[in-house]
Amino acid sequence: MRTRPTIAAAALTAAVTLLLSGCGGSDSEDSGKDEIAGADTGASASASPSPSASADVVDRPEVSLPKGDNLVFAPETAGDAKADAVLKDNAEYLRAIDEAIGEQNPKSEAVAFYSKDSAYLGSVEWISGFVKDGVTVTGTVRYFDRKVSFSKDGSAGLVYCADESKGYTKDVKTGKVNVTEASKDSYVLYNDRLRKNDKGVWQTTKSTSERGSEVCQP
Repeated sequence: MRTRPTIAAAALTAAVTLLLSGCGGSDSEDSGKDEIAGADTGASASASPSPSASADVVDRPEVSLPKGDNLVFAPETAGDAKADAVLKDNAEYLRAIDEAIGEQNPKSEAVAFYSKDSAYLGSVEWISGFVKDGVTVTGTVRYFDRKVSFSKDGSAGLVYCADESKGYTKDVKTGKVNVTEASKDSYVLYNDRLRKNDKGVWQTTKSTSERGSEVCQP
């Protein structure tokens, strides 16, 4: 499996269980810092048509995954224009990280485009770890149960799971794939905070995770 730095927030699993079951919490962003990002309101936006591809006028960087690397996102859309934009930019952020690992480039412009603050710094540190170890990524990672909520301050919370049971690292020099057996730790719970910048991009500003979370087990 692959690994990302994990930051276990207090009572994270319990908070996410409440969110996934449709229960909300406080409207205050500060009160949600120790809980799941985006669980502040527990409210989802009303349904509206998703914007067409032509409606997106943002000049985005072209992101290409390393050869043999595949990321699957479920769902890709939520049926609501605002939530769909969050899901799309989150997917591109994760793709940009894998591209940076493949290119062995911690200073990726695409990663900086889709993230900032602690999320960006954490991504740079994580990518640097792969570079130091001389490995890249390959195989398939599935991101599922992606749920978006919005806070009164305009930020978005995104909770999702990752299935890394078929995602591996690969030695850059030899090309040898480090195949590992699936285990409880192959499943990771993520809790991200995003904010829309002046370019119209939903940048990930904070990300916490819990490897082996019961919420994400098959």
